[in-house]
Amino acid sequence: MPALYLSHGAPPLADDPVWPGELAAWSAGLPRPRAVLMVSAHWEEAPLALGAVETVPLVYDFRGFPEHYYQVRYAAPGAPELADSVRKLLRRAGTPVQDVPDRGLDHGAYVPLKEMFPAADIPVLQISLPTLDPQELMAIGRRLAPLRDEGVLIVGSGFFTHNLAALRHPGGGVPGWSAEFDDWGARALAAADVDALLDFARKAPAGRLAHPRTEHFAPLFVTLGAARDELDGVRSVIDGFWMGLAKRSVQFG
Repeated sequence: MPALYLSHGAPPLADDPVWPGELAAWSAGLPRPRAVLMVSAHWEEAPLALGAVETVPLVYDFRGFPEHYYQVRYAAPGAPELADSVRKLLRRAGTPVQDVPDRGLDHGAYVPLKEMFPAADIPVLQISLPTLDPQELMAIGRRLAPLRDEGVLIVGSGFFTHNLAALRHPGGGVPGWSAEFDDWGARALAAADVDALLDFARKAPAGRLAHPRTEHFAPLFVTLGAARDELDGVRSVIDGFWMGLAKRSVQFG
């Protein structure tokens, strides 16, 4: 299976005239996964945590939206066998793992999955971000990489630029910092410049404006690790902007 990093959008993504179709077309071109392993920007917990392995209610981790966004359902099957494999791979490498059996999928997971696999018939396991350190996250991705050979789709779900406070600027449109970071990131990915990506806060233009915290860029590093030696084959499947934020989403393999 390939490894993906996607920009997941907020709950209103479902109402966008373009983006849901882009996600659906992307998934239609993928081999059908045996299961999906999801790492979302919206779950930070250490040590690394495994979410529910049976179907439990979703986590509506947002406020102030119209009521119908809280009525969305995505009852994907749990993935207990995948959870066992994740535990073995991580513990073998000395990475501590915990279980949070009542933790459902958050919007970083179910919002894009509902567009990509709307039948909700593929088992999904969500794991937490145990750190925001890019090097450590890349190492975790490498440890999880063998799952790809077993038909598991590894997905890092974040946002290629993410600074909601800085979007409150006059004039609307795409702010310069978002466009500059997106252009830099696209070129760094195309060149397989992992060192630059790992040090994005110092090397990217407006790096800390695009990501005042690392959590929405962090899932990319898990994906980079899971990509193994296929960094030269990266492909930007979705690009452009949504409410001023770069929605670049990429595929390795």
